[in-house]
Amino acid sequence: MSHTFLLEEGRWTFKGHWLERSGVPIPIQGKTLIAWGQENWFTWVTRLDFPNSEQPPITLQYRGRLDLGDRLYNFVLQHSVFGHIEGEGWVAPDSIVQTYRVISDDERQSQRQSGFESLYRLDDQTYLLSSGIFVGNAMTTTLEATLRRQG
Repeated sequence: MSHTFLLEEGRWTFKGHWLERSGVPIPIQGKTLIAWGQENWFTWVTRLDFPNSEQPPITLQYRGRLDLGDRLYNFVLQHSVFGHIEGEGWVAPDSIVQTYRVISDDERQSQRQSGFESLYRLDDQTYLLSSGIFVGNAMTTTLEATLRRQG
């Protein structure tokens, strides 16, 4: 596979916009770190900042396992807003697509919150990110950003 994001260790920065259902786009920026450990386990940590906004940062800590040559993987995610999340990812020739659902003590809540992330590779140093969060069938927020590999 020709992906550098997720399949290789690396540091990434990103800039883009956060959109809420009835709001105006809010500029975002952040950093992502991908690390690999033994037995094909990866860690993916992201901090999402909202410059010039009172909204606090969002942190995401992924942990998953992807065997060499596989296209499908499962992951868990600790999200600073939603808590514990479980998901599945697919590595396609030009993109990495993930879906997830929020796991909560409140069973009604966990069944209602879900989301997706799509990372489209422009080149080895640049990916486009598009993601969305759903409550039931309604998309409540979306994020669009450009990721750039550092060093």
